[in-house]
Amino acid sequence: MPDDSKLPVLPIQPLEMTLLIVTAAVVERNGAFLVTRRQKGTHLEGCWEFPGGKCEPAETLEASLARELDEELAVKARVGEEMHMTTHEYPDRTVELHFFRCELMGEPQPQLGQEMRWASRADLATLAFPQADAELIERLLRSG
Repeated sequence: MPDDSKLPVLPIQPLEMTLLIVTAAVVERNGAFLVTRRQKGTHLEGCWEFPGGKCEPAETLEASLARELDEELAVKARVGEEMHMTTHEYPDRTVELHFFRCELMGEPQPQLGQEMRWASRADLATLAFPQADAELIERLLRSG
């Protein structure tokens, strides 16, 4: 390339990270916590998680969680206090995660083919959870 030629200057656009507002239920019965496993083909597939999901626009956190539990586990829930909130950055998204204590008004029945189990505190330490759940898991282990 000749010395007097210049390469075009292209503006650099900052990457816009997707922000997801997510709610999750912490349901404890007889010393065990309700957890479900993320399905194949989803973000963080194979990880265990506290059930819940993405908040829709104009939806309250509590309404989002009640809707997600009904859709995913066919169970009504009494959504209690928010017990933990964290923000975690993944390479392709930022997740703002709100954990609420919940009481189920029946028996959960997985509706999407996902695995579900009741995990003891000791089990929580051995199951693979998303990195965003780490602080809550530590807190639950300490409170036992």
